Order: sequence, then structure tokens, then C-alpha cells
Amino acid sequence: MEAPRVLWILSCAFIASALGSRLKTPALPIQPEREPMISKGLSGCSFGGRFYSLEDTWHPDLGEPFGVMHCVMCHCEPQRSRRGKVFGKVSCRNMKQDCPDPTCDDPVLLPGHCCKTCPKGNSGRKEAESLFEFFQEKDDDLHKSYNDRSYISSEENSDRDSAADFVAVLTGVTDSWLPSSSGVARARFTLARTSLTFSITFQRMNRPSLITFLDSEGNTAFEFRVPQADTDMICGVWKNLPKSHLRQLEAEQLRVSMTTADNKKEEIQGKIIKHRALFAETFSAILTSDEVHSGMGGIAMLTLSDTENNLHFILILQGLVPHGSSSVKVPVRVKLLYRQHLLREIQANISADDSDFAEVLADLNSRELFWLSRGQLQISVETEGQNSRQISGYISGKRSCDTLQSVMSSGSALTPGKTGGVGSAVFTLHHNGSLDFQVLVAGLSSAVVGMTIEMKPRRRSKRSVLYDITADFSATEERGSGRALGSCGRVEARHIHMLLQNELFINIATAEQQESELRGQIRMLPYNGLDARQTELPVPLAGQFVSPPVRTGAAGHAWVSVDEQCHLHYEIVVNGLSKSEDTSVSAHLHGLAEIGEMDDSSTNHKRLLTGFYGQQAQGVLKDISVELLRHLDEGTAYIQVSTKMNPRGEIRGRIHVPNSCELGSRGEVVEEAEFDDLVFVRDPAELRKDPHTCFFEGEHHAHGSQWTPQYNTCFTCTCQKKTVICDPVICPALSCPHTIQPEDQCCPICDEKKESKQTTAAEKVEGDPEGCYFEGDQKMHAPGTTWHPFVPPFGYIKCAVCTCKGSTGEVHCEKLTCPPLTCSRPIRRNPSDCCKECPAEDTPPLEDDEMMQADGTRHCKFGNNYYQNSEHWHPRVPLVGEMKCITCWCDHGVTKCQKKQCPLLSCSNPIRREGKCCPECIEDFMEKEEMAKMVEKKKNWRH
Repeated sequence: MEAPRVLWILSCAFIASALGSRLKTPALPIQPEREPMISKGLSGCSFGGRFYSLEDTWHPDLGEPFGVMHCVMCHCEPQRSRRGKVFGKVSCRNMKQDCPDPTCDDPVLLPGHCCKTCPKGNSGRKEAESLFEFFQEKDDDLHKSYNDRSYISSEENSDRDSAADFVAVLTGVTDSWLPSSSGVARARFTLARTSLTFSITFQRMNRPSLITFLDSEGNTAFEFRVPQADTDMICGVWKNLPKSHLRQLEAEQLRVSMTTADNKKEEIQGKIIKHRALFAETFSAILTSDEVHSGMGGIAMLTLSDTENNLHFILILQGLVPHGSSSVKVPVRVKLLYRQHLLREIQANISADDSDFAEVLADLNSRELFWLSRGQLQISVETEGQNSRQISGYISGKRSCDTLQSVMSSGSALTPGKTGGVGSAVFTLHHNGSLDFQVLVAGLSSAVVGMTIEMKPRRRSKRSVLYDITADFSATEERGSGRALGSCGRVEARHIHMLLQNELFINIATAEQQESELRGQIRMLPYNGLDARQTELPVPLAGQFVSPPVRTGAAGHAWVSVDEQCHLHYEIVVNGLSKSEDTSVSAHLHGLAEIGEMDDSSTNHKRLLTGFYGQQAQGVLKDISVELLRHLDEGTAYIQVSTKMNPRGEIRGRIHVPNSCELGSRGEVVEEAEFDDLVFVRDPAELRKDPHTCFFEGEHHAHGSQWTPQYNTCFTCTCQKKTVICDPVICPALSCPHTIQPEDQCCPICDEKKESKQTTAAEKVEGDPEGCYFEGDQKMHAPGTTWHPFVPPFGYIKCAVCTCKGSTGEVHCEKLTCPPLTCSRPIRRNPSDCCKECPAEDTPPLEDDEMMQADGTRHCKFGNNYYQNSEHWHPRVPLVGEMKCITCWCDHGVTKCQKKQCPLLSCSNPIRREGKCCPECIEDFMEKEEMAKMVEKKKNWRH
């Protein structure tokens, strides 16, 4: 077996929970496909060239000479992934440590088994069957999801607990009885438990009056009446999806339709699909046609690279290629325009069956980035030929019904404190790049002297201020309080990208805390159907509002509204709550005559909303008393969040909700609560309850975290919404002729220059021998070393090389330079390749190509080790260890492996003893055992 195949199989088989089915739909940034495609339309896992259904378990087959790994159990785990059409994720684990102790003195290892059993008739088979059930039960326990609502059935508490994103492109319907439409819409859906929220934007049509979801047979599954408004955004929610519709949604069998109620009676329709690009998207565009009733349209999903000014984009097109020629490739031109002036152009081929297109526009200059931030760049797709067709649209920051907001607390300040103050902010990003903000602060220790929007500080003492909005702040009469209302009119494209990726912060400085008294992350809060978010500011919650005031590092804000049925809808977001052993938190709604004068022991007007773990809670309270509704109407009620550390209240806020509910709430007396503990869960108990937490190698990891796995320190793993993604360290190419492989490093280094380079770097650093800390992989790098940057969630970026500057301790990253090409039609062989190259037919063959690679014999790399020519070794496999029955050797740069040849056996029930490579007949084994016992007895007689 040759090295590339061995390494490919090993990497596929043993990246444990990181293993997932690879998808057809491209991701942002564009990544190569690493596994075979799954069967179209089916849910399951692709592993080693085979397709497995959901819940299937199997022992991985690594092929010759390794064979089946009987002590490794793989499981196709039902998992909602951000990567499109696949619904299964492969996880593998070693079962050997779970083997039960055999009951006999001389257990044997049967072929095809992992654990030893007793060789007594059919008892071995029965024990093996019970053993499989034992492992299956343990595997079931391993993959169960738990949260604080233990009364939820296991069927409901499945992988649907974690949110999943879907998208649809809606275009004119040609086969409908309604007149066709020129409209195009982009719909984004998020499934959380059994609720499907949606954000829809549309162009070239009037505001629709009805949104209809259609099942796989074309029947109406759900209708949503669109409220009247003067905007092109529609927000809604489909609650309590039946299981049959959930399955059809996951299988991409649902469609969505929008119709207008005007005289035109227009209708547009599209299929709801999963797409992994939704996770990274920060810019978007709707593509429409100038033709009337053409049925053409599309969307563009775009994102900037985190380290380069490269614009990655994916197009989903409809109607551009006639359906009559579904498999025929049609050449298209993708253009980037500014005021009809061509800036960039890309050529590609699409078909009606495969109209998705992905590319990268590299190295956007400052003018292009400026136009991108202002929404002035236009993307156009045009077919070539006589009857050319064209669609185009303007690119702007991604729009949705989600809320950009931030809770600022003293516990999150650059120097954490406990002041009891609060900051609450809401932001609105417009298509022209302007960012509106409304900020409210209260309970501060002194006057505000600074209000800034910042990045995460590179160093503890070095802040990265982007926008200073202090001039928009106005203090109120109440000490330590005030508000800021204004707009940042020149937000850069890079900062828009960071804003929509939850990477920016807002900081409040005061006279006593001139660097930072309050600080909070600007975070996108997913839309959940609560309309109060769209029209009202949240109520701030602070320790200073509790009676008596509480000096705490926590803060929060809440949206509260009363609907026409007099039901109370609430959503609470907190930051920095006190932690206790059970981390239990409760939120109370109090009715009171005057704030601060009510005895907390009174229960007349106290209602428990919900208990929640984490930083977010939402729900509906339907059985509200007339007295409590009156207090809400008069503004004499408040929300209070209490903890075990502060049971009488840790943060509190006064709420005023005008209503006309003199007779109390109407409708059934039911209390509902929804829980969302998705953000910044730090305690182990909270991590286990977080539906986006990843479980890997016996530990829970928070969403967005990254770490070095135990099974291989030359991998970097990240957790992305319950999915573990492990990427091998990609070593940069070295220009030196001789390299060595240090034991403590993953990549080879130049042998001749190593000592001098380290000496020079040490002289330059002078007291800073630790080198450089890189935020991407969160690792220290030695002075003078180079590496490919790790950018979660995209992994290692091969198009850039970073260098640790020993003199300053700074990391310098630059893009690789592509060589000039002589062919007329260069291609990119893999989506993740940095440079294009000439096709094979355009490249003249090189003479003696092998000898041009190296003048002498070539070494071999297997795993993380290098071997000299003709060197032999036993390979090591993750989760299994050294495989002594297989021998590998290096043959002039090619790794070859062979399994020990075993003699053929005539018996029907062979066994394999531990430490032995070949099986043997049980009769021969028993005979040898008896002979050995007789020899031992004779020795004892002699002595």
C-alpha cells in the first residue's frame, strides 16, 4: 500500500467526532472535498468510500494490509451540520478499555472480536452478543443530549435541539395559474427545536400578503399572514412543526411560496435547502433580471477572509439555464462592477442541474473595499452566446431579522470589577454601511468620559479602538446614567465583517475607571418571533436597581410585551451572573406600588417566569392576574433576576408595558418557557447543557473554542455548533536542501540554518525568548519560525504564511505569490488551492520527473515521522496504537506496508491469542495448553 492512501484512510477513520459527511454544497472559504459524496437525497454518513444510514454502527475497514479495526466502533450520529445536505456525523472510539472481565481463567480472542471470551461451546457467541448490546447501550448514552428539562422525552430531546440554518431562492412560477412575477426573494430559515423562524427580503415586487409552506406532495403545510409595513423585510415564525414536516425539511423536500394581494396577484416560489455557506456569510446580494416575468434570479453569499482582503462568494442561481438542457454545461461570466465599470471578471461553466458557483476574488484594493462597505459594488452573472441572459444585484452587509445588541457589565471590563452598573446597546446596520446605535448606561460609579467600539485587545494594555462615539453621549439627571444616540457613517468593510461575526465590543470608560468600567460583546441575537425587539429598546437590568443595591459584576437587559390576548412575552439576556454550585438562576416579575419599598417575602404579585442556565431566557406567561397587568400598565413592575449568591435579587429593571387588559389575560391558562443557553457557557455543568457544545475525547468544548487533540498534537480542533472539525497542521514549503524533523514540532525545519536562525532571533529578542503568540491557533511560536495561519472555523489557510519576528514579538502574515503561467486557460484543481495551474494537456511533460525532485534517494513521511530509504517500522494508528502485525518500509520515497502472512487453517472455529498476529485452531490451542500444563507439572515433580 502506498503512503498517500494509508494516510488518507487513517485521517478519515480517526478524527473521531470531527469526522462528518462531506457535502456537495461549497463552504466559505472554499474548501476541498475530502470524502466521497453520499447518495443523493439520502441522510447518512460517507466513510471510507461507503455510505451508512443514520444510527448505523460499524467497525472501520482500513483496507489492506490493516484490515478491520474490531476494537474501534464508529457510529453515524444524527447531527445537524452547517455543511448543507448531510445529516449524519461519524464518531469513532476505542472500545477495548470497556471490555468486561471474562469469567474463565483462559479466555481467548475470537476472530472478528475485540474482547476476550471463554472458549466453552456456544457461550462465546452468547457473550459476544451481550457484549455488543453492552457497547451499544454505552454508545447510546454517549450520544444522548441532556438539558435541565429532564421531563422532555428522549425523542424530542434529539439533535433538533441545536439550531440549523436553511436558505431558499424564490423566483417567478411559470406553471402557476397566477400571472408570473419578475420578483426575486431570498429567505433564510433557522430551526430551533420545533420552531422555524424566517427572515425574507425581496425585490422587484410589491410586499407579499401571504407566505405558504408546501410539503413534498404540494399540499399546504403552514400559512403566514404577512403584516403590512413599508419595508422589504419579512419576519415570522412557524411554531410546533410536526415530525413529518421536520423530516421533510431535513430532507430538503419543503418549498415556500409568496403571493401578493394586489391586482397583479404575483407568486414566487423556491425550494428550502441547507447550505454550509450560511454559517460564515457576512455580505449578501439578491440577483434580479431586467426582463419582465423571466423567472430568473439568484442570491450571492459572501464573506471576507479573516487575514486577507479576499472576498469569497457562492452563487445560487435559478432560471439562468433553461431546464430543457439540464446536463448541458453553459459558459457564464461573473463580473464585479462599480457604476457599470468592470472591476473583475471570472469565467465558469454551469448547468441547470448544477447551477451553484463558488470562487474567490483575491486582494481587494482599498477602493473596492470602500465600495463594498457602501453597498456600491454590483455582482453580475451573464451567459455567453447569442441569446445571453443576465442577472445582477448590489452587495451589502447581510440583512436579517436578528438583533445586533450588547449587554455591558463591570464583570466584563478590561479590569473586571463589581460596580452594579449596566450598559445596554442596540445597533442597526444599513445597506449603505452606516451603523446606527442606541446606548443606555446606568448605575455607574462616576461620569462617563469615553464610549468606544473596539476589537478584542491584542495585548492586555493595548486597546484597538475603531470608532469613538463619546460625542453622542448625553448624561441624564440621575447620577451615573445617560444615553447615546447616533450613527457611524463610515464603517469599513472589514469591520462590517467582524461585526456580523460577533467580533466587536463596546467599552464604557468613566472618571474613576478611565480605561474600562463596563464592557460587552456586540452579538447577534437570533430572531425568535418576539416583535418587541423590532420596535422597542430593552429594559436595562442592574444591581444598582435592587433594593438595597447590590455591587455585582453582572448586568442584563430584557424585552417585555403584552399581546392582544393579554399574554406576556419576555426575553432576558444577562452577562456575568454570579456562579454557584448549581448555577441556578431565576427570573421574577414583581408587581409593586413603589420600587424599593416592597417586601420580597410578599407573594401576592410575584410570578416565577422561568429558571434558566446560561445567559438567555425567553418565554410566554399566559395566566396573568388583573393586578399584575395594572402594574405593568402603570410602570410599577420590574423584572428581577436572582441567583443563589443573591437570592433577594442580583439585577433588576423597571418595566412599563401599556395595555388594555382590565379583565386579565384571555385564553387557556398555560405557562410556556423556552430556554436558550447558547452563549458563553463557562462552567462544566453549563457546558453539558449547552446544545451547541461538542463532546470530544471525554471532554465538553464550548461552541467557537479550539484546542489541540490528545490523539495527535499536530492537529487543531474547533467546535462549531456541536460539530468538531479537526485539521492537520499544514507545513509550509521549505527552500533549503536539507531538513530535519524535531521531536517537539509538527513541521520539518532547515537543518543548516536552524542554529544560526535561532541564535540571531535570540539576540534580537533579548529577554523575550517565548517568541510570538498567534491568536488564530492560540499557540506560541518560536522566533523566526513560519507556519500557515489557523483561522476558525475555516482551518489552516494555505494561501498565507506567517512569520514570528523575533525582534518585536509580532506576527507577520503575507499571501503566497503565484508563479506566472504560460497556458491560455489556467484552472484551479482544488477549490482550496491558492494558485491556478495549467491543465495536463497544456503542460509539456518533464523528462525524468522523479529525478528532478531530488538528486539522491528520497525519505518517506508516515504520520508525523520521517523514515530513511529501506527503513522498516510498525505503523501506529490513532485509537489503536502500534500494529505489530504490519510492517512498513520506505522504498525510494514511497511508503509500502504489508501484513504478516498467516497459514491457512482447516478448522471452522479459529481463535486469536493476545499478542499473536495469526489465528489458530481452538483444538490446537487447547492441545498446546494441555501440553504446557503437563510440562509444568513434570517440572514441579522434579523439584
